[in-house]
Amino acid sequence: MIDQQQGSDQRRESRRRSVGIVSFVAGLVVTLAFFAFFPGLPHVIDSGAIVVAVLAGTLTRWVCQDWMAKRSRENK
Repeated sequence: MIDQQQGSDQRRESRRRSVGIVSFVAGLVVTLAFFAFFPGLPHVIDSGAIVVAVLAGTLTRWVCQDWMAKRSRENK
């Protein structure tokens, strides 16, 4: 019984980690694409755009993991 619960916890943590990585990369890419292709902005990715993209990716990861944690608490 305990082995099954530990296996379930490991799978949940592994899924949470992989979803966090994917959401971070998605936020980063979407923000960089916005700065690269939005009309009216200079089409140059500078250090400020990279910092903003990293912050947006981090925020996306945090929101996604928070949403997953709330969902897992509701299912218990």
